[in-house]
Amino acid sequence: MKQAFRISTLLILTSLLLACGNIGNMDFPGVYKISIPQGNIITQDMVDQLRPGMTKRQVIFVMGTPLVRDPFHQDRWDYIYNFQPGGGVRGQERLSVFFVGDALTNFTGDFTPTSEADETAEITETTEQASTI
Repeated sequence: MKQAFRISTLLILTSLLLACGNIGNMDFPGVYKISIPQGNIITQDMVDQLRPGMTKRQVIFVMGTPLVRDPFHQDRWDYIYNFQPGGGVRGQERLSVFFVGDALTNFTGDFTPTSEADETAEITETTEQASTI
């Protein structure tokens, strides 16, 4: 009899402990959850301003101070932006900028320049106009 009481008490306590494990995941109605932005905000406007040959100071002026500067790779800067709306799914954007010496060579990440084709057309038009003058 004592053995059965101990086993049933142990089972009840174990089930109560397991049930309490999900309390942190409960969503209470009417509770405000804040949005959490972290890192460098990256916009398409900023990415469109990046040009090969820009100095590191010019890139800092356009993009801001990078979030990650690897001490072993001084010529690579990483811009990372995390955003989690209150109670929503976390999103992440990243952009890696590469230098040779003090000049920007290229960048990779979640953004691509949108006006690159338009600018190359404008550059060829201005060079053609300058050569005809």
